[in-house]
Amino acid sequence: MAQPDFEDIVDTFEFLDDWEERYRHVIELGKAMAPLDEALKMPATKVDGCVSQVWLVPEIEGEGAGARFTFKGDSDAMIVRGLVAVLKALYSGLSVAEVLKVDALAELARLGLDDHLSAQRSNGLRAMVQRIRVLSEKAAA
Repeated sequence: MAQPDFEDIVDTFEFLDDWEERYRHVIELGKAMAPLDEALKMPATKVDGCVSQVWLVPEIEGEGAGARFTFKGDSDAMIVRGLVAVLKALYSGLSVAEVLKVDALAELARLGLDDHLSAQRSNGLRAMVQRIRVLSEKAAA
């Protein structure tokens, strides 16, 4: 179910030798994202449950379960910004119905992130996944 961009990240992680290189790659993914307009960094787009500040702004094209899901995001922490980029690769372009079928924790486990993120970062990542699911549920209704 994973998108080609996410599969590219999985392939790159398999190629990289150690976690320091993998963290650098995640940070580079975050740096490559366009910055989020400051006007969009507001309480309504902020993800609760993250130690770092994280904003996710949905961009849904169409209506109902077949609507296509993409989002913009940002964070004040470089590694978290990279995690936003990883989630963009996982979800962007799926229909909102498909987003709800993605087992994000299983997909992210393919990267080994669950074993290498701090408890706080893991909780924040789960909060971002939950926010994406909620946005998709609202769009599908």
